[in-house]
Amino acid sequence: MPSRTASSRPARTAAALAALAELAALAALVLSACAGPSARLGVGVPVGPFSVGVGVGSGGVSAGVGTGVGPVGVGVGVHPSGQVTGGVGVGASVPMGGAHVGAGVGSSTVLHDPYRPPQPPAPAAPSSDSPPMQWRDAHGRIVPECQVRGGC
Repeated sequence: MPSRTASSRPARTAAALAALAELAALAALVLSACAGPSARLGVGVPVGPFSVGVGVGSGGVSAGVGTGVGPVGVGVGVHPSGQVTGGVGVGASVPMGGAHVGAGVGSSTVLHDPYRPPQPPAPAAPSSDSPPMQWRDAHGRIVPECQVRGGC
């Protein structure tokens, strides 16, 4: 068996990177077929219990942080436009060289969008075509309006 030397390290690294790129392309293809327009591809670096990473997908480039236990993971990402998204998913990975390659499915939602117009406030009072609200006491008796307001 040949010994592992520093001269064979670049060849092993190149082979691992080529296999990683091929698996990433395959995973992106599978995810885009399954998930439609929300497929993403990213790279993360473990920092303690978290993973800090950069990803690219149909929404563009984003940076984020995530964590997980077993096959379940959660994360928060920030896009260059200032949009903040949160996501949760399940997946699996396999070690390949010094990295892990995997695939998963999940869902995300926009937590904050600085360019989204503000939502109109909800109406404070019931509409005029609805009957007036009647307060009742613990025995089911109607309480007069003045007593509700503390003015009787």
